[in-house]
Amino acid sequence: MKLIVGLGNPGSKYAFNRHNVGFILIDLLVQELGASLKEDKKFKAELAKSKKLSEDIVLVKPMTYMNLSGSAVNKVASYFKIKPSNIIVFYDDIDMEKGKVRFRANGGHGGHNGVRSLIQELGSDEFSRVKVGVGRPSSESKQSVSSWVLDDFVEQDLSELKETIFPQTLLKLDKFLNN
Repeated sequence: MKLIVGLGNPGSKYAFNRHNVGFILIDLLVQELGASLKEDKKFKAELAKSKKLSEDIVLVKPMTYMNLSGSAVNKVASYFKIKPSNIIVFYDDIDMEKGKVRFRANGGHGGHNGVRSLIQELGSDEFSRVKVGVGRPSSESKQSVSSWVLDDFVEQDLSELKETIFPQTLLKLDKFLNN
């Protein structure tokens, strides 16, 4: 069994923020698989169970806010007896060019507080990641990085997310599931 996690913040206020790219990708994947997310208060998360490439999978959106995501993910992983090496996490990366998608088998948090929380709660950095570049505010902009990631995607970016980034994410996910 594999655990697929999307990082983000709960609530409609954050639904289309750059920081919520993990949630958006989970929503697209749930739709693709014909599954449905259900809130589970004991895990403080929304969950869906499905199959992909004949692998049982659990999809998770922690409802704890980004910086506390690790507690929800750890509860789900413990309940289903899923080792960190069988977890893959989708999240935003400000240090990557907008629209780029990168797979990493493990590693540090790279300054991302959601990933930092996962490493802390799981006691391991041996989970896989799919990082989606959201870029940084331009050097001419006076906008802070935190304000940038909490801004909504523009419509064109959302279209790119569905038409280009999501298919790339599926390829990375298939690579993970085949290993």
